[in-house]
Amino acid sequence: MFRRSLVLAGAVALVLAAAASAAQVKVRVEGKTRTIFAPTELTVSADNALGALATAAGAGEFYYHVTETAFGPYVDQIGLFPSGGVTGWVYKVNGVSPPVGADQYVVKPGDKVLWYFATFGPTGGPPTLELERAAQSCYRVYSVDDAGTRAPAVGAVLHVGSKRTVATQGATQTVLGCVGKHRGLLVRATLDGAVRSNALP
Repeated sequence: MFRRSLVLAGAVALVLAAAASAAQVKVRVEGKTRTIFAPTELTVSADNALGALATAAGAGEFYYHVTETAFGPYVDQIGLFPSGGVTGWVYKVNGVSPPVGADQYVVKPGDKVLWYFATFGPTGGPPTLELERAAQSCYRVYSVDDAGTRAPAVGAVLHVGSKRTVATQGATQTVLGCVGKHRGLLVRATLDGAVRSNALP
């Protein structure tokens, strides 16, 4: 009986220690043709970038698969989209593509973890888009490379809900789009060759 109590106490201690080490991070998952999880970024508890995906999968009830390789765990499918050829699943934290596997990247409170389906070319993966609110019903759109360098997303289109699109203006300094009244609808940006942006009200 005493031994059983010790084992139970040890198990509880391990669970509590894991919970204590987990950080509150925001996570979003972008598929090939649509957002799979949390267009507005949902806060979850995780200790690394792979854990953020696992927690998101539990909360969003979507499928993902991990293959063990010589280099560590490799996410080879999320939702309906398997990796293959020049396509695959990659992640960014705070806009930067880390040089380590997702299981090795320890997240910190407030980090933003983005998992996305990428098609790789001669220069690497696609840029990701970031949407920021400007004055009133206007938004700025940035294109972000793997190093986290932001540039105006020239030619980006804003989508208001699922029915209305608004072209953006600007080039060298900023790309801006104003959508007018859109009560209750989310706004996001797309651009050919880039991963769609986060959504904002």
